[in-house]
Amino acid sequence: MLNRTQPVGGLLRQWRQRRRLSQLDLAGDAGVSTRHLSFVETGRAHPSRDMLLHLSEQLEVPVRERNVLLVAAGYAPIFPERPLADPALAPARAAIDLVLERQKPYPAFALDRHWRIVASNAALPELYEGVAADLLEPPINAMRLSLHPNGLAPRIVNFGEWRAHLLHRLRHQVELTADARLIELLREVAGYHAGSALPVPPARLDNEIAIPFRIRLAGDVLSFLSMTTVFGTPVDVMLSELALEFFFPADDATAVAVQRLAAASSRAN
Repeated sequence: MLNRTQPVGGLLRQWRQRRRLSQLDLAGDAGVSTRHLSFVETGRAHPSRDMLLHLSEQLEVPVRERNVLLVAAGYAPIFPERPLADPALAPARAAIDLVLERQKPYPAFALDRHWRIVASNAALPELYEGVAADLLEPPINAMRLSLHPNGLAPRIVNFGEWRAHLLHRLRHQVELTADARLIELLREVAGYHAGSALPVPPARLDNEIAIPFRIRLAGDVLSFLSMTTVFGTPVDVMLSELALEFFFPADDATAVAVQRLAAASSRAN
């Protein structure tokens, strides 16, 4: 975990080490001298704001943490952080609502940096039948919902490989961000037991194009492919951390089953 109370040089050194780069590597990528970079990291030289942002870009430092670096160097943060309901983000929120709605009848979600669901198209409500009520209390955490033994886990047919997929994503996020809450979330969900859902060996991948999400639902086994998308070049902290998660049918049987469930739900309403 990064020590955010360090001087800016120490924080830069930690990010460089997290990216497994030597001073020579980073200096070459950034077009600065190794000597100057060494002086910055040890506090013998003070980076300009532009130099700090340039090094942050080369190190792929998350936008939130770029503000931390700026403050540590004595500069004002330049990246705003606003809630999704903020009027300034109205165009982004409209775009999110549009793509989520267009995804129906298949599920789609907007997730924040801690895997909390901040928006959803409310498709396929049958998915949550049997899930413990506390896991459905807002803000719903998608990682807990998927892996907790009182959540979806007992009905995920390929739980072993789906769990491995989600934990890999979460570990990758921890590696990229050093976020303390993500580290704690990883520790929590990695310690879950699946209850009645026994881990299974990976399926044969001869005819697969991606790891599917297979779940028992309404007497059928539905199979979905997931796709994640993010905003391009965001400068707002919240938008930079937002991910849109879409689920598509992985086979014709799933497409037919979802259409049937959606039609039945529409008639009931």
